[in-house]
Amino acid sequence: MTVTSPQGRTGMLRPDGSAVRVLVVDDEDALAELLCTALRYDGCEVRSCGDGAGAVRLAREFRPDAVVLDVALPDMDGPAVLGGLRRELPGVPALFLTAKDPVEDRIAGLTAGGDEYVTKPFGLEDVVARLRGLVRRSGAASGRAESVLVVGDLVLDEDSHEVWRGGRGIHLTATEFELLRFLMRNPRRVLSKAQILDRVWSYDFGGRANVVELYISYLRKKIDAGRPPMIHTRRGAGYLIKPVG
Repeated sequence: MTVTSPQGRTGMLRPDGSAVRVLVVDDEDALAELLCTALRYDGCEVRSCGDGAGAVRLAREFRPDAVVLDVALPDMDGPAVLGGLRRELPGVPALFLTAKDPVEDRIAGLTAGGDEYVTKPFGLEDVVARLRGLVRRSGAASGRAESVLVVGDLVLDEDSHEVWRGGRGIHLTATEFELLRFLMRNPRRVLSKAQILDRVWSYDFGGRANVVELYISYLRKKIDAGRPPMIHTRRGAGYLIKPVG
């Protein structure tokens, strides 16, 4: 599966200006899809595979800059898969996913040459942040400001958690920041309340979807107050952010 970078996203870029490529290897289809979606939001080009042999074959064609790799796959274990990948792509950084004892798997992963590991269940933002660090340290990403999102005159720095509009700083709470980041990662795209709840709050609010409306109103007071509006409502569909004009 290939996932392309959304327009308007200042994501991780290779030195040639193309999106950083990530290979996701996990036999849990739902989890692989979530990982692919999260990495797409972060500006990466992504492909996924559910078994080790297929991952090695896909890597020959796709030439990923980094790999997210489940330790336990149906045909072989993660360290063995990484060995095959490294024969094709020496030094490709790898982040292991494990559902087992973290100490045992970390020893196995480090012995096999893995660079990072996370234990299931995990937060998608944690995986993306760790992978971003791996790619930067490997030199696969250029030195551009890939942590900065820009929509019109609105700027958000994901590393410093600073926000500006028209050059003026805007103070946001942690939840307001995450909501704005999700909107800015998807400029001009209508996001439903369910999508926002899942991405920003990461759990079911039991029908309390009005929390999204509440936080959208908070953002509007800080982002759009006294200025042409950037945050818009599409009744019955959701919310979007777009440049003025």
